[in-house]
Order: sequence, then C-alpha cells, then structure tokens
Amino acid sequence: MAWVLKMDEAIESGLVHDFDASLSGIGQELGAGAYSMSDVLALPIFKQEDSSLPPENETKHPPFQYVMCAATSPAVKLYDETLTYLNQGQSYEIRMLDNRKAGDIPEINGKLVKSIIRVVFHDRRLQYTEHQQLEGWKWNRPGDRLLDLDIPMSVGVIDIKTNPSQLNAVEFLWDPTKCTSAFIQVHCISTEFTPRKHGGEKGVPFRIQVDTFKQTENGEYTDHLHSASCQIKVFKPKGADRKQKTDREKMEKRTAHEKEKYQPSYDTTILTECSPWPDTPTTFVNNSPTPAPAFTSSQHNTYSVPDSNSSSPNHQGDGTSQGSGDQLQPSATIQETQQWLLKHRFSTYTRLFSNFSGADLLKLTREDLVQICGPADGIRLYNALKSRSVRPRLTIYVCQEPFRSVQLERQDTGNGDSSNGAIYVYHAIYLEEMAASEVTRKLALAFNIPLHQINQVYRQGPTGIHILVSDQMVQNFQDESCFLFTTIKAENGEGFHIILK
Repeated sequence: MAWVLKMDEAIESGLVHDFDASLSGIGQELGAGAYSMSDVLALPIFKQEDSSLPPENETKHPPFQYVMCAATSPAVKLYDETLTYLNQGQSYEIRMLDNRKAGDIPEINGKLVKSIIRVVFHDRRLQYTEHQQLEGWKWNRPGDRLLDLDIPMSVGVIDIKTNPSQLNAVEFLWDPTKCTSAFIQVHCISTEFTPRKHGGEKGVPFRIQVDTFKQTENGEYTDHLHSASCQIKVFKPKGADRKQKTDREKMEKRTAHEKEKYQPSYDTTILTECSPWPDTPTTFVNNSPTPAPAFTSSQHNTYSVPDSNSSSPNHQGDGTSQGSGDQLQPSATIQETQQWLLKHRFSTYTRLFSNFSGADLLKLTREDLVQICGPADGIRLYNALKSRSVRPRLTIYVCQEPFRSVQLERQDTGNGDSSNGAIYVYHAIYLEEMAASEVTRKLALAFNIPLHQINQVYRQGPTGIHILVSDQMVQNFQDESCFLFTTIKAENGEGFHIILK
C-alpha cells in the first residue's frame, strides 16, 4: 500500500509531466517489486493490485501512451471511465510517449510512425448517424473544422495533413524516440448535437481517439500499432472551468463514505487502450466524395440518371447492366454490396455494412434501417433497396426512325404493298420535369446521342411544319404519347436537329 501512496505523491508533484524523467527511474523510486510507471499509467484508476500477478502480465503493456494535459472530473464513480471537460477552441496538449520495453517492435527503431487524432461521438446512437450530424454541423458552421491542430504550439510533429472531407480528424508523423506533443483544438460543443427543447439540456459526450500506424514495405503507414481514447465534453469558452469547479464543490459536500465511491480528479487524462477506428489511413487520406461515381462511369458516359429510362431489344446490353447496377440482388457478394452502397450515395455506411452481402442487407426491415441510419438515410436506403424510384410526371414512348425504314415506307406507299413495312421498337422516356430540356436530355440518354450535338428539338405539325418544342408544349403532352423521330443536319453543319412525329 505504501507504493500506492508514493504514486499519488508523484502525480501531485508533477513527476508524470516531466519528459526528462525516465519511466524506469520512476519505477525504481516506487520500490523494488512494484510496477513500472508504464504499467501504472495504463490504468484509468490507480489502485492496489495483487503483487502475485504472473510475470507474463507485466509484459502486456501498450507500445505507446498518450496523455492529455487536462484534468479529469471528480464526479465520476470509481469504476466508470474518466470524463474530461474541455473549452471550445482552447489548445490542449496530448503528449505522445514511447512506452516500449527493450526489444519491443524493433522494426520502428529510427523510423517515423503516423498517428491520426479524431474527435468522434461517444454514444452509439450518434455514431450510427455521424454523417448526418456532421453534415448538419458543417451547414451551420461553413468553413470551420471540428478538430484542428495548433501547429505553432505542437512539438515534434511532421507532415501534418487535414482532409476537407474529414473535418473531425488530423494526421501527422512523429519520431517515438523524441519528445512529441500535439496541441489540439476542438471547435464543436456538446450541446450542438442535443435536440433543443426547453434549454439546459446536457451535452453529448465525445471521444478523443489516437490511432498509430507503422510504415509497411510499400511505404504506406497502414500497419496498426496502437489505439487509445478518452471521454470528453466540450463547453463554450470558460465553461469547462466552471463545470469542473461545480463538480468539485459538489464532491466537497459529500460525506467521506460517499466520496469513497468516486475516483479523484487527476491533473492529466490518460487515454486508455481501445479498438482501432474502422477507417484505415488509406481511406482517410483518399476519403472524398469524388471517387464514388467511378463505379458507374465505366458503364455509362455522362448524364447517367438511375431509373430514367427503360431499354429496348436494340439496346439490351445497356439495359441489363443498368438494371443489375441499380437494384441490389440477393446473390450480391460483399464487394458488390459495397459498390452498390457507394453508387447510391451511401458511402457513410460502407464501414457499418462491411460484412453484409446482398441477402443480408435485403433482410433488414424499414425499422431496422431507420434505427441504424437515422430517419432520413434509413428511409432512403429502404426505398433504394426496394427499388422505389420517383414516380415520373409524364411518360412518352419514342422510337428513332432509321433512314432505311423511311425509304421502305415511301416505297410501300407508292405500290400499296405494306408487307415490307419496318418494325419500330420504342423506348419509354420518364420525365421527372415537364421541361423541353428534360426531353432533350432523356432522348440523348436513351439513344446514346451526345447531348452537345443536339441543337433543337422540333415537333412536326400540320402540313409538315416544324414547331419548336417548348416547356409549354411538353406540359400539354398527353401521358403515354408515342413519337417517331428523325434527325436532320443543322444548317451551319454543326450538330443536328431532332424532329418528333
């Protein structure tokens, strides 16, 4: 028990914060047979352990340790996780400590490692809807980030990177053999993610998580070494100090017996070991909204719109690929399911459904998806899985009249023999907008015509006159009207006109 008291004295005197003090030296100061400082700091609560632990347990310690220079709350029960209050926008130091024993992970000796610091939600419910929550915050705070690195204050960090699409994370390289401190600033406050009711609601807790990776043979930092995190709440400036003072005053009013149920407040917060964040460094660096369309660009050119038109036997190959890409099949593999999610703008949930096949995803009910993804994306995902497309405002059927068929028709008209008449196959064009530009765009899609080459669309009127198709004309089309169309070269020789008959 004496070494426990000595440990408390060491913490109060600031020995833990001294970079120059070696961990082994402090361990010897605690007395022979006691745990080393690295073993004790790995515990969220310093308490007496059984001295007869087997020797192999002493070797199970993390290779790194992260210490945030912010006091823990005294109003936390003895065996609960620590809670730390932070002020919005204030710089807080996270000390990156090399905790390896001699011979541990020798491959990183003399080399740099990469760490990613994130601020994430603590509650599982908010983790499921993280994308929506962060998008809403981004909308209200354009140009701001949830987490920043105070570069002038930081020491020993190299090659700092921030991704515009990852507002809650920063990454950097550092040398474990040198003193390294990363000063972070959290710009979101806990009450920003609390539903507004009558005021005075408790803010949601966040987590600060650090993931560290070593370099692989191909030069990328993707080999996971260690992860640790702690629970925090963020207040407006000076709010964390007031909250800490309030908690301390409440604890002073409690009896000695009640105080034994709570852990003391420590000047620093030790990040405790946890599972690595599912996003790997590769996806962090390349995680942007732009790569998602790559799954569709190989099959379609530009202007591809899901469920915009149906295919005819003349375009059966295109129709098959489009249909299989838009509707998730029960036989879809895990990889195909991931591609389907990306194609339909559900990239936020690819990590969540990383082990789901098509059959697994299709078994989820509407209530399941709403609970996992939130109301907005849950309903959208359910409708996408059930292929519930937007009902078109107008449907027309269009067939391109080949030049050869026109000649046959003229010959038939001349001799009265209709046995050689051409067979016309129509495409269904679904219009979501009652506009002439929508007709032009859908015709270009259905018949693989470059959109920029279509100059005008006309409708053939009485006595063969050409009437320009306008928005008003489209609004007066009868539903399920049938049209033949031909193309004529433009007068200037650039592009062509489409004539609807």
